[in-house]
Amino acid sequence: MGKSKNEEPPVEGKMVLKLYVSGMSPKSMEAIENINRLCHEYLEDAFDLEIIDLYKHPEIAVEQQIVFSPSLIKRLPLPKKTLVGTFSDKEKVIRALGVSFK
Repeated sequence: MGKSKNEEPPVEGKMVLKLYVSGMSPKSMEAIENINRLCHEYLEDAFDLEIIDLYKHPEIAVEQQIVFSPSLIKRLPLPKKTLVGTFSDKEKVIRALGVSFK
């Protein structure tokens, strides 16, 4: 499997996240907003967030075995984690990602 045209190698020390959404549904929009806010508040510049719309790229859902949307996958640092939902419970999401609270 090759790299996508915009994919860059991960930067050391950054959290690498992929958010899979289904179009611009209210839940997708809420998930995007919540994850963006959490990343900027807790990770500052130490994150790489890619948002993938499964309506536009349904083959990715099969490739990545995405069953639920919105889904957030933390690729790095290991261990890999998958979270599902709109990510409105800030403390739960931060804990699941292994980020220390400010």
